[in-house]
Amino acid sequence: MAVMKKKGNKGLPPISTASLPDVIFMILFFFMVSTTMRDQELLVRYKLPEATEVQKLEKKSLVSFIHIGQPTLSMQAKFGTAPRIQLNDSYRTTKDILDFVAGERDKLSEMDRAQMTICLKADEGTKMGIITDVKQELRRANALKVSYASSKTLGY
Repeated sequence: MAVMKKKGNKGLPPISTASLPDVIFMILFFFMVSTTMRDQELLVRYKLPEATEVQKLEKKSLVSFIHIGQPTLSMQAKFGTAPRIQLNDSYRTTKDILDFVAGERDKLSEMDRAQMTICLKADEGTKMGIITDVKQELRRANALKVSYASSKTLGY
């Protein structure tokens, strides 16, 4: 009869780290794909007005933004504290809105041009005269789909 001997006290085998670089690269690839880069630098400060009946826009790729508000603190020395209009990455006047809308329309495909929406992100303290001037220029540019950005209130 054979005698079976126990071989010492064996512990758990070591964990293989061979697949660890693969996991890290998959996570890195996921974040690279899912992260969006900011396409504009904000040159104006604004606090969005509050609203109770808020709807989300369906296709954000069809939305172009016009920012209206006071210049940021770093820009106030040069431009003052009066509300300014920001189109893309620079301050503009209402006369430049026609060219802005035409440029944004050219970026879209032929089918999506009719669905293009202009979103006004204006400070809650901005005078209605500036908003009205912007809306008049949008009418001249035949940009009739206009939305107003707001922050949602939790109650009434």
